[in-house]
Amino acid sequence: MTNHLLEERAKTAAPSDTRGAGTTARRRRSWLRRDETLGAWVLLAPYTVLFLVAAAIPIGYAFVISLQRAPSLVNPTSGFGGLESFATVVGDYRFWSTFINIFTLMAIWLPIMILGIVALALLIHASPGRFGGAMRFVYYIPGALGGIANFVLWVYLIDPVNSPIAFLWQGLGASTYKEVITPGNMPFILTAMLFFQGIGTWIVVVNGGLNGISDEVLEAARIDGANAWQLAWHVKLPLIRPWVGYAALMNLAYGFQLFLEPYLLRQISSGSVVAEWAPTQLGYAFAFTNRNFPAAAALSIILLLITLGIGLIIVTRSGLFGDETSTRTTRAQRKERRTA
Repeated sequence: MTNHLLEERAKTAAPSDTRGAGTTARRRRSWLRRDETLGAWVLLAPYTVLFLVAAAIPIGYAFVISLQRAPSLVNPTSGFGGLESFATVVGDYRFWSTFINIFTLMAIWLPIMILGIVALALLIHASPGRFGGAMRFVYYIPGALGGIANFVLWVYLIDPVNSPIAFLWQGLGASTYKEVITPGNMPFILTAMLFFQGIGTWIVVVNGGLNGISDEVLEAARIDGANAWQLAWHVKLPLIRPWVGYAALMNLAYGFQLFLEPYLLRQISSGSVVAEWAPTQLGYAFAFTNRNFPAAAALSIILLLITLGIGLIIVTRSGLFGDETSTRTTRAQRKERRTA
């Protein structure tokens, strides 16, 4: 009889104990989620502050300034001018030529840069051991030369008198800086400078993406009979597409901000190229030569919109910030649609 009573009590107590355990587990998960959320906000806080101070607030300030009217000798007072500054910028005789220059540079430099990054990163990844490590270090050396150091090196290389490749410039009929640095040669000179300055860093970044590919995936491809070329083209390249997209996005942004290199090349060539070769140089001229700050702000807003537009295309096409699973699903759906 006693045992029977104990069994009955256990049966009636079991559901309440289960409910209690479930409630405890839910509370624990809730606390964990709160801790994770708090940790995420703590980690995001420094970036959020920097983004507000260095990006959001300056962009908002530039937008407000661009809607002001620039003071002049006739009308020294400024005020709300609407889109007058944008009309001034677009109607300037230098506006389209600066964008033609920068788009010409992009058309030459970006494809060479991306192809070089991908090809050299794949070669290094396919060469394990000391050789691959040595090549990674050698390729990174030009990237360690930042800004002015890289520029000084190239000033020496394009010197038609003292350069180790002076025979090349003399063979092309150039004996002075002014004859080397011409408007027609500017995209090619800048392409060479930007390529050697940035490729080492991006090889390391893309190689990091290649190292993230699991050995099981590569081994499965080899067992299926893939050779080195098929492994690189059909397996590695699709998996590192977000890293390639990231490299393209950052180089695109750098290209539109180009100022130092064309500015200094003009100085050493005694003004053989125009002072407003790039859009940023035109903005500088609006601000500090014409004293038209609203026009300079309007040009910066135009550059921002163009960069954001092209950047969004790169981000959506490369799956840079997308989920890997959803990206693969989308690709499969596209393939099914094409097959249908």
